[in-house]
Amino acid sequence: MTATTSVLWRRWGALLALSLSLTACGFHLRGEGGHYTLPFPSLYVGLPESSPLAIDLKRNIRANGGTTVAANAKDADGVIEVLSDPEKTRSKTILSLNSNGRVREYLLAYTIMFRVLDRQGNELLPSTTISLNRPITFNETQLLAKEREEALLYKDMQTDLVQQMMRRIAALKPVQMSVAPASRQ
Repeated sequence: MTATTSVLWRRWGALLALSLSLTACGFHLRGEGGHYTLPFPSLYVGLPESSPLAIDLKRNIRANGGTTVAANAKDADGVIEVLSDPEKTRSKTILSLNSNGRVREYLLAYTIMFRVLDRQGNELLPSTTISLNRPITFNETQLLAKEREEALLYKDMQTDLVQQMMRRIAALKPVQMSVAPASRQ
């Protein structure tokens, strides 16, 4: 065996060992279609039906297979109560100016505040805020392209927000009602 072949075999061996160790520990890349085991048979999403966030969140809940989306809070085992709708609170602020005093960059913000309740009204996830920010450069000669880029960044933040919400909901442990054994007399 030549020295080059020996080095090549060692590299392949190291790569194989690394990949086996990563898969053995349960590591997987976070992807757009991450699957989560939600702790509720049914969930109610407290957002307007026409909200893009509600549509995306409900689609992700249904895609996980084990949880259905309830039409109202009374029929649900879990309730996602949205305390501040990100569609109404998203913002765009000036981040920097050029030497002529014109906008060079904006900062886009997308924030949601929500909590999760169980059927009995127990708060499983207290009021939680998720804030996402993305900078965007601005060029007035490319106005249409920058508007499209802004829309894509907001959509990206919405997708990220839904994934973060799903991970937090999946980590919940529902309150188990303990039944005291009947005392013997």
